[in-house]
Amino acid sequence: MNSKATLSMSGPELRRADHEGAEAPAVRAGARAPQAVESKVVVTNAFTIDVEDYYQVSALASAIPRDTWNQRESRVAASTDRILAMLEEKRIKGTFFVLGWVADQVPQLVKRIAAQGHEVACHGYSHELIYRQTPTVFAEETRRAKQLLEDLVGLPVIGYRAASFSITPRSEWALDTLIEQGFVYDSSIFPVRHDRYGMPGASRAPGFVHAPSGGRIAEFPMSTAAFGPFRVPVSGGGYFRLLPYWFTRAGLRSINEKEALPFTFYLHPWEIDSEQPRVKTNFVSRFRHYTNLAKCEGRLRQLLGDFRFTTMRNVLRARGLLSS
Repeated sequence: MNSKATLSMSGPELRRADHEGAEAPAVRAGARAPQAVESKVVVTNAFTIDVEDYYQVSALASAIPRDTWNQRESRVAASTDRILAMLEEKRIKGTFFVLGWVADQVPQLVKRIAAQGHEVACHGYSHELIYRQTPTVFAEETRRAKQLLEDLVGLPVIGYRAASFSITPRSEWALDTLIEQGFVYDSSIFPVRHDRYGMPGASRAPGFVHAPSGGRIAEFPMSTAAFGPFRVPVSGGGYFRLLPYWFTRAGLRSINEKEALPFTFYLHPWEIDSEQPRVKTNFVSRFRHYTNLAKCEGRLRQLLGDFRFTTMRNVLRARGLLSS
């Protein structure tokens, strides 16, 4: 695969609101026949959470060494539980990409996620950017995280998302590692230009992507919307906090309604935690990390009411990209 990876497309997961197959009501003789009502197509999208604590994000890495993580207050369980309660209220199931380090520290959180019917997937172990690791170290960390999660939930873990979407042209070799270790799908490719990640030429639709060895894996790329000639990231995270909600909603609706494609939405538990400690760092990192934390939970509630969601596994299965 090169930096212009092409993802194949399958039909989107759809649900028709006109109850197809129901018997049509009888019409009295001489009565005016009812006008046909155009059925509304509703696309079901993938709701995902990247389970990591505030001090583990890449934007703060220069200010928070990994060897100090154990010295900091863990806040990930409380924030994740708030999201779980919100999903339970809305009767939505999602996919939780759990960091291995978090699973080691708070294993009961992982068990709660699975017990409530959500999909548990892998977010690596140390949250190190893949292109800063050797293939050997990446393979060891990924295997460790996958095994840990599988031991906790008692089920195969088939999905992966890289720290900060760090499968890029520099680290395409990581796709071979994922295939070798039994992952069936990935959600790490972001078809944008960014200082830390991105494959601008990659397809925007879920499909299969080929690894350098020739093997293939299902890919659910991070979602972008078309605004004129521009492709704008609208899939969540910092974009969800920085952009006005109406703008994000318009972009996501265009993906569902104009393109008839599902999108993936993601968030981190720390993004609804406005009381988290402030870390001294540079202006760009502060702006990316702290802007609109207090507004994020309200926006999330609105989003859950505006769109239809399920797990990433379910969306990929409905599009014929997973066999089970």
